[in-house]
Amino acid sequence: MSAWKLSAVELLDAYRSRTLSPVEAMRSTLERNEAVNPLINALFEVRGEAAMDQARASEARWSKGEPAGPLDGIPVTIKDSVAAEGWKYWRGTKARIGTVSDHDAPPTARLKDAGAIIFGKSTMPDFGLLASGVSSAHGVTRNPWDRSKNTGGSSSGAAAAVAAGVGSLTIGSDLGGSIRLPAAQCGLFGHKPTTGLVPHTPVSSLRVAGPLTRTVADAALLLSVVSRPDVRTSEPGGPTTSSVSPLSPEGLRLGLLLDMGYGPKVEDEVAQIVEDAARLIAAQGASLSNIAPPIDFDVSRDFDRLFSVRAAMERDELAPEKRVETIDFIGRYCDFGDAVSAKDYLQSATNMEKAKAQYAAGLSAYDFVLAPVLPMAGFDADVTGPNLDRPTVHVNFTAMVNQVGWPAASICCGFTRSGLPVGLQIIAAKGRDEAILGLAAYFETLRGFDYRFPDI
Repeated sequence: MSAWKLSAVELLDAYRSRTLSPVEAMRSTLERNEAVNPLINALFEVRGEAAMDQARASEARWSKGEPAGPLDGIPVTIKDSVAAEGWKYWRGTKARIGTVSDHDAPPTARLKDAGAIIFGKSTMPDFGLLASGVSSAHGVTRNPWDRSKNTGGSSSGAAAAVAAGVGSLTIGSDLGGSIRLPAAQCGLFGHKPTTGLVPHTPVSSLRVAGPLTRTVADAALLLSVVSRPDVRTSEPGGPTTSSVSPLSPEGLRLGLLLDMGYGPKVEDEVAQIVEDAARLIAAQGASLSNIAPPIDFDVSRDFDRLFSVRAAMERDELAPEKRVETIDFIGRYCDFGDAVSAKDYLQSATNMEKAKAQYAAGLSAYDFVLAPVLPMAGFDADVTGPNLDRPTVHVNFTAMVNQVGWPAASICCGFTRSGLPVGLQIIAAKGRDEAILGLAAYFETLRGFDYRFPDI
């Protein structure tokens, strides 16, 4: 088997047994990138020579039985918006082309501490404020399962790379679904941790960094590394376990959420695949109840007000002549944010608190809530979203999880008739990250298929 196909756990086993070296793994990964990246546009900076130098150093450590850490010699990528000293830091926008990071963000520092080989940075949309793979800086990132389809976002290149076999591990970030959405659309496992579990800068009560991988075991391993505390933030961090045991559903109270009460309705085929997955889990001894729509008003309008102000503030950081160098939607979104009055902003903040309370009340009776990640399986690669007038309105099943700070994951639960992956979202209360990983690991054994690579 080609080394690029192996999971991180499998690579580490091979390094220990000396049946494969980090040099062979890194070379295979770089060759895979050369073959597929021109087709999917997942990585915008790759440092092959430096990666091979690090792989040779890792090989020497493994030959002595002295690995530098739990990820020594594992090829990994990180998202554009995750700072790495000396690497490009464009945040997906043409306006920042030429910007280079002067420090390592906490996840980057923890990866280096663990011996991982960071060989590339992945694409993302402007400011990370689109659930799409379209960017003024990077162009269009394409879904490896169907290159006419979108990856989702904002961790668009991160998901596309891992799905295509360009590295087994990657770090994404999630403000309103930006790990789970591309995980679902690219057939991966993606975990949005409890707020504060993975230290990250700049610190945010909504945005978190987390793993995108092909297996649950790899995600647990990666989470155990990046959740380690960092003195630069006040976030508590981990520890979390580096391996996960499947959690039997027997005796669990499961809720099935197919209607948020606002936003697009779930397409019938997606709803059926998600419901089938939920019933398969419940058949192992759990109870399964349908959850009534938890939110009784259209909070998406309030999301738009709050996030457009955030976008406008980021645009203000740019030099005046650079502020027009974003995709059209982001420019209009920033203009909308500039026009939001203080009263309207506070009203939307109040509405958000109401929605958070309704959401928590509707879901808290269950050990786990099972839901779609997004209402459809996919949309065209070169558009900002399935609704061109409101490109982020389809994040209705993911965005509230960030607002309440809970953990959630996406795991592939099947494929549409056209061959696109569908993600099952597993949601639980704060601090139950390891429980989510355990239930996901159990479902991984139930679903009837292992990860297979798309035919690119």
